Parts: sequence; C-alpha cells; structure tokens
Amino acid sequence: MIASRRAELAALAAQPVDLLVIGGGITGAGIARDAAMRGMAVALVEARDLAWGTSSRSSRLIHGGLRYLEQRHLRLVFEAARERRILLDTASHLVWPLEFLFPIHQGDRVPRWQLGAGLWLYDILGLFRAGARHRMLGKRAALEAEPMLRERGLSGAALYGDAQCDDARLVIATARAAIQYGALVANYTAARSLVIENGRVCGAEVEDVLGGGRVTVRAAAVVNAAGPWSDAVRLMEDPEARPLLRTTRGVHVVVPRERIGHRHAITFLSPIDGRVMFILPWGELSYIGTTDTESHERPDAVGASEADILYLLRSANARFPGAHLAEDDVISTWAGLRPLVRDGAGAASDNSREHVIVDGRSRLITVTGGKLTTYRSMAAEAVDHAIRSLPKKRRGGWPAESGTAREPLPGSEARDLGAFRLQATSAGLPADTVEHLLRHYGSESAGIVNLGRGNRALFERLHPRHPAIAAEVIHAARRELAQTVEDVLVRRVHLRYELADHGAPAAARVAALLAAELGWDAERAAREAARYRESVGGG
Repeated sequence: MIASRRAELAALAAQPVDLLVIGGGITGAGIARDAAMRGMAVALVEARDLAWGTSSRSSRLIHGGLRYLEQRHLRLVFEAARERRILLDTASHLVWPLEFLFPIHQGDRVPRWQLGAGLWLYDILGLFRAGARHRMLGKRAALEAEPMLRERGLSGAALYGDAQCDDARLVIATARAAIQYGALVANYTAARSLVIENGRVCGAEVEDVLGGGRVTVRAAAVVNAAGPWSDAVRLMEDPEARPLLRTTRGVHVVVPRERIGHRHAITFLSPIDGRVMFILPWGELSYIGTTDTESHERPDAVGASEADILYLLRSANARFPGAHLAEDDVISTWAGLRPLVRDGAGAASDNSREHVIVDGRSRLITVTGGKLTTYRSMAAEAVDHAIRSLPKKRRGGWPAESGTAREPLPGSEARDLGAFRLQATSAGLPADTVEHLLRHYGSESAGIVNLGRGNRALFERLHPRHPAIAAEVIHAARRELAQTVEDVLVRRVHLRYELADHGAPAAARVAALLAAELGWDAERAAREAARYRESVGGG
C-alpha cells in the first residue's frame, strides 16, 4: 500500500523541481501524476484540502455529455467517451457503469425522434463502449421501468449507458498515484506570490496554512491549475491580466431515495426552463442536480440558495409527482463554481466545457475549463505543453507519451474484489461496511481490515447510521493526506452529505483518532471537533 504523507515545507524547498503545480483539484492532481510518471521532479501545492473546491462538488458523473451533442460539441463528446472507458478500466472501484433512463413527455423541448437520433450518435462517438446500445421505450415499457414517473403526457423513454464516480476520492487517488512516482504533494499549502526572474516565472513563495512558515519553491515551469481561483493566480503574474473565466454555480440536493422511488439514474428536461438535469442514485439516497447559473461569488463562499433548492425540487416533482419533495426532505446540499472559459456573451449554461492552456507574459502556464471526465487527457496535454515551454537545455528527455491511460489508480489494481470481500467478511464486519470499504478503497480495503485486526476498536462505526469505521480515519491520516476532521467526514467518507446530522456526532471520535496520528494535544483535538460541528450547524 502506498505511504502518502503531506509534504513538509523543508522538502518543498530542499531542491528545485521541474514542475510546480498550483491547485489540488482533479486537474492539478492529474498533471502532477502525469508529469511524475514521465520522470519529472514535481511539487503540487493546494491552499486547502485536495478536492476542496469544484472537484468534490460535481454531479459525480463520468460521461460523454449527452447534452453537448445538442451544442454540436462532437469532439468533446468523443474525447469524453474515450476517457470514460479509460477510467472504467483504471479506476474501477471509483468509476462504475450506470444505466440512465431519459423520459419523454409531450411538450418537451427535445422530441422523441431527436433524442433517438442523438443517442445513436452518442453510441457511435463512444464506439459502443458504455455497455449495451441505447434502447427506445414506448409509454408502457417506460412505466414498467420507472413506475413512479408522471404518466400524464408520457410518450416513452430512452435507456442508455454512462458512468458514475466518487469525485473527491478520484482526486485523492490521483494525487496519491503522483506521490507513488515521487511527487511532493502538500495540501494546506498556499501559493502567496510567484517568483519571476529574467521575465520568467521560476517558482512560488508558499505558506503552510496550518503550521505557519513560508518557503520558496523553485521550478523550471509553473502550472496554474487552480480552477475557479485561476484568475487570482494569474493576477500574481500580471496585475493587468484580463479575466479568463466565466464561473457558473452548480447546486445539488440530497434526498431519501425512497421518496422518489426511481430504479435508474434519471436524465430529464426541467419543465421550468428546459435544461437537462439528473436524479442520481447514491445508495439509499438520491441527489438532484444541477443548476448552472452565472455567479460572481467567491469560490470559498458559494452555497445553495433557497431559490436553487426550490428549482431542483420542483423540477424533480414535475417528473415524479408522487415524491412531493419539500425543503424538509433535503438531507444535505453541495454547491461549487465551474471554471468555464469565457467564449461569448450568451447564456452561461451554453458556455463550452472545452479547456484551454494559456501562457502568461512571464510563461505561467494556466490550464482551465474542461470537465471532470476529461481530466486525464487534459493533464497529458498540459504536461506536453510544459515540457515544450522549457529551454532545450532544461528538458530532461522525458517520454513524449503519457502513461496514465494504462496504469490503474491505487485500489484499482485488482478488478475482481472477491478475495477482499471474503477477507473483510471473515474479519466479522457487517455486509454494508464490507461493501462500503470495497467501493471506497478497492483492493486497499485489505489494509484497512488489517488495521482493525490489530485493534478491534477500529472496527467500530463512526456513526450508528453509517457503515464507515474508525480504521478509515487512520488510513486517511496515514495514506490520504487528511489533516482535519472536515477532510475525513466530507471528502474521505462523506458523512457530511449522507446523514441528516452531517456526521456531527462522529466529530469527537474522528478528532481523537487524528490526534494520535498527527500529534495533536487534547485541546487541539477538542477545538478541531468543535470547528466541524459548528461548520455543519451541530455545534
């Protein structure tokens, strides 16, 4: 199992690196992994936790992007479909196939014939690799597949394949894969200024946000992969830089799945404004999303408004009228800003999901735009660009081709998890915890089970209504760079979103476990637990 600890300031400053990556979301993690696999010396710094921003607040989909066909972004759909297949192979415990049903009602913006034609093209661009080919259903078959659908006005439906993922854990696994190849990864380490010499960016001054202290990280090339903070980083290089981004707010709400009663993932057109939306299964829960409205909020202050929540609930109720969803049914919400590239003055939701790579006036390389599904190919292109940007004498003869399409991420080394399921079951863990471990950690679940074999108290649940166990906190601290209670309960085991109390009763136990691993005293542990409870309204 990969030993993954947060890089300390002394290690970052010890010697120059070939590539410094600013930003620990999926794009930055992907770039760090790609570059490290090519043999480059790499450092990645992130001001908060890995995946803290947009990359843990997505629709959790790895998909070709059916709605992008309507916008004629065929190249993006083809690329996304190819990347979906790669991730199903290389991140098999974090990305899994999912069947979608798209109901068609009279008066919908997209008629049946157009949806059918689009799905044929979707299958073709995906080279028929998302499972079975799509199927068009009549009204009776649609209701047999989803009995709770609104019958009035229903003319049929389509079934097609795509994929779902654990977005935050995909980032963490990608960053750990970079560490495996020698990258230095430091969350809670903020880039405060850029070092520019002879007209070229050659590093950054970074600060340890948790422990204090600053050092300079020297680098042959610097990549800005800060997502919705990208323009702020660009201003460090050039105070007169024109904004590159047009950010939109995406909101999701989580409700009990039994209230909706859906059997498939649901793609549908909101009757309010005709936008493509989703109702997606997550165990015994469902999440509904997403909004796509232009926003000028600070990325660290974005949240779900009452209007956003009502829009999502009303849209879902219109397709599943028996659900009668109201605000009291909402277990949790999440919201993030999409860092879209400005491409005109039209509706924000019509902005392209294509990415761009831009050189600043001092050769700061900014990578932004794109989508979660295409992060790996976007990262490969960014590393190619970074290598080309270096003076010939600084190039290290690194491979021209990325190797990330073939090598599995940590936990996905074994496709058949039967032996790991048997091991966890034989240790006495209940079935729901066994399945939870396999879905979150894949083959690395064996290491977590071994922790509990050595100390049976680590098999205890963190919360009586959730399958996560205490051993996962130890794993998160030792292997996944967790530094706070929030890191564990939000992005490692997800109690924040999966329980009505957001896991607040588990905060003290998590803090005590982290204290033993990270060297906190009792006062610090109590403070960290209280901070989490306050953040979720359980203080």
